[in-house]
Amino acid sequence: MRPLVLLSNDDGHASAGIRAMRDELAAAADVVVLAPETEQSASSHALSLHRPLRLRTVESGIFALDGTPADCVYVALHAGTRVLPRRPDLVVSGINHGMNLGQDAFYSGTVAAAREGALRRIPAVATSAHHKADLAAVAKLSARVAFALLEARPEGGALLSINVPGNWTGEVRATRIGARIYEEVVDFRRDPRGREYLWLGGPGVRHERDPGTDTDAYDDGAASITPLVLDLTNEAQHGLAVDLAARAAAP
Repeated sequence: MRPLVLLSNDDGHASAGIRAMRDELAAAADVVVLAPETEQSASSHALSLHRPLRLRTVESGIFALDGTPADCVYVALHAGTRVLPRRPDLVVSGINHGMNLGQDAFYSGTVAAAREGALRRIPAVATSAHHKADLAAVAKLSARVAFALLEARPEGGALLSINVPGNWTGEVRATRIGARIYEEVVDFRRDPRGREYLWLGGPGVRHERDPGTDTDAYDDGAASITPLVLDLTNEAQHGLAVDLAARAAAP
């Protein structure tokens, strides 16, 4: 039996990246797409718990949901056979239009879609690329990594984040998350009727050289594969938590 892959993203079901990824995965797997109706970039791991959602069939094997990327994977996994014929062997998210380096992983809807699968112990891959990258080449690399992960069958599943720069040299590195420094701005303005509105975030972003990170790989033109954790417990600060618990319990 060919493996079954659930494919999603945060750019929407019609994006060039998800179509390239679907074409590449379909050479060796059965692929079902469930992706947002519209772009959901930076939606992180939000679930739509306070409004109804609408699911529609775009074409055979491709579904659209007017929700977040995490919504899409949640619906696909828990809607019986409405979307998937069985539990998928692999969850892939992307190809995202733009990089998801460093702390972008916390905000990225692309990463969140893959994480939603990984939380159910399904091997999962999020793949992102610079807007100037060759999508066909990125899809080939991502599919190779995804199928190799499936073959490895890591205990408890796994979550990988792939990033491919626009000037990719062909080198692939195993990395850790780097640190991106964004221009953090709240820009207040007024509309033509005098009402105030605001934009979050500035246009600038930079990072320092840091060997072994995904940001360093990007600077060197290398693709990066970063394993992400699902257990957010900070074991190094367990002693601090014990001390604080004792103080809080004291009369």
